[in-house]
Amino acid sequence: MAELRGEEARHLTRVLRAEAGQRYEISDGQSAYLAEIAEARGPHVVFRVIEPLDTPATALHITLCAALIKFDRFEWIVEKATELGVERILPVEAERSGKGRLEASRKRTERWARIARESSQQARRVRAPEISPAVRFERSLAEEADYRYFLEEGDAPPLLRVLRALPAGRTSASRAALLTGPEGGWTDGERQLAAAAGWQPVSLGPQVLRAETAAITAIAVIINAWIA
Repeated sequence: MAELRGEEARHLTRVLRAEAGQRYEISDGQSAYLAEIAEARGPHVVFRVIEPLDTPATALHITLCAALIKFDRFEWIVEKATELGVERILPVEAERSGKGRLEASRKRTERWARIARESSQQARRVRAPEISPAVRFERSLAEEADYRYFLEEGDAPPLLRVLRALPAGRTSASRAALLTGPEGGWTDGERQLAAAAGWQPVSLGPQVLRAETAAITAIAVIINAWIA
């Protein structure tokens, strides 16, 4: 048996009108199961587990280090990055992120985690990505990964070309980190620091993309190149 309590249970019973006998896919954060509702009352739903479901292996463990931008657009990044399968999201204060965004972001972490959780459910993910507390740019450069990509506006090798040159022996245990910039772009100082820290500069071509578009496009390219 499995139980669901609180707002999510209330959403099932009051909004979706869930009743005993209906079947759902549920997750404990590690595995997924097919389950049938045994009892549904207000903020309390009890499931009877029928069978475990196959959980596809993760092709790549990817951390998105996303520069803080306007919060409504950043929420869009959280939602779409979750759908694509990002494992962790690290908000980053860049020089052009905007004054006070680092401090203000601390009040948004819980909201972003909720967005990620809801988006992961919609995408039928077993677990939602971790939303880490925001850090300053210099701290983000210490992020550990097997492959670390610094997304540039154009004066860098195309991302897809760099990915095609990767060794064929890469596995699902690989970890990648993608560092994406703010609305105003990177400063020369930030570019120099990233290069000194060993991040690979990459671009998405000559077009000038909005920060949130660039972040999601780059994630999609990386993840699909890994499973191709």
